[in-house]
Amino acid sequence: MTNMAEKLKSLRAQRALRQVGENLKTARLKRRMAIRDFASRVGVSDRTIMRLEEGDDGVSIGTLAMTCLVLGGIDRLNDLFDPASDGTGLLLERDSLPKRIVRRRNRASNRPASAGQEISTGGLSDDEGVGL
Repeated sequence: MTNMAEKLKSLRAQRALRQVGENLKTARLKRRMAIRDFASRVGVSDRTIMRLEEGDDGVSIGTLAMTCLVLGGIDRLNDLFDPASDGTGLLLERDSLPKRIVRRRNRASNRPASAGQEISTGGLSDDEGVGL
């Protein structure tokens, strides 16, 4: 029988799944949990836990989530690709920011407001008087 992780075309993805499986198995063993007890707590069969620990790509993400919950690591799953810590996403977002901000003209006179003239913000301003 072939390991189902072999269906993945990417060797890096296969290795990553195998590593996650090994890590889960180590965490289970450190907690002195037999496969049967662990599977019962996760709500799946013994074979599904064995497949997960082998890095099988056919095991559902729901099973992975329940496994993390039972092992006490659900927060680590929550942090997976958290936008606040996604370095690549943050760089791409920063690159898409405008390079320059063009000052808007006063619509009434089609000229910038003079120093003594108040610019209407449509009633939207904060306590500092900055228009939103």
